[in-house]
Amino acid sequence: MTKIKICGIKTLPDALAAIDAGADYLGFNFYPKSVRFIETDVCAEITSVLKQDYPEIQLVGVFVNSPAEKIKHILETCSLDLAQLHGDETSEMLNALDGKAFKAFRGVPQHVNGFARVQAPALLVDAAVKGAYGGTGVRADWSAAAELAKRYPLLLAGGVTPDNVAEAVRQVNPWGVDVASGVESAPGEKDAGRMRAFVQEVITESKVSRLWH
Repeated sequence: MTKIKICGIKTLPDALAAIDAGADYLGFNFYPKSVRFIETDVCAEITSVLKQDYPEIQLVGVFVNSPAEKIKHILETCSLDLAQLHGDETSEMLNALDGKAFKAFRGVPQHVNGFARVQAPALLVDAAVKGAYGGTGVRADWSAAAELAKRYPLLLAGGVTPDNVAEAVRQVNPWGVDVASGVESAPGEKDAGRMRAFVQEVITESKVSRLWH
């Protein structure tokens, strides 16, 4: 079954609605310039509830060019399982986080030398938008992503919505899909109905794809 990550969670009600909809992974954005930015102490309050009541849900911190020590501190403080590196980080930076980080690429990379994690997700593919670090709602290059998905268990981000995610799963066959703006009623505000619709589309298409593959 295709994994589902709902990113840019800012409140406990949104987190619970995402879990209720069927998300496997929740993302918390620590990039100060993002409309989905969350303070560490606010995130820690939310995740303390989630870890107690929903230990099976994987929690991911999203970082843009943060120092490794700061990332480690936030991972620990907020009981996060993984770090998603969405900036211009090096493979050395990835290694410094002891297998707990995966790289997000803006645009589909030709080579992922040193960047692909052994565990899933190996990496994330997002749309390439000048001056933006994700969350733009712009669609990634699905045909190039599909080639990469044959080699790595990747997360597909970039412009997926309840209306097109079934087609994305069909075309790319990714390990998982990652959505932020596509399930919002306003920037940074999740919409429970859109989250449910998104998850249902993924589940339905995953079942169909399994029959064909």
